[in-house]
Amino acid sequence: MDLATTPLQFGLASGNPLVQLLVLIAAIGVVVLVGRIVLKVAWRLVTIAAVVIGLLLLASMVLPQIL
Repeated sequence: MDLATTPLQFGLASGNPLVQLLVLIAAIGVVVLVGRIVLKVAWRLVTIAAVVIGLLLLASMVLPQIL
């Protein structure tokens, strides 16, 4: 099976607008799925950074008074 003829066998290059629309919708779905995973990780990183910075701010306000 040649990679150049694989789309032709499945009718992706047939010019059928419904097939092209299906391929477009599937591509958008993949982008959204990957985006959700990336944003999930990014949201966790932002939350962890906010907590760490908040603790450092609190420590910088409290510790000089104790020392």
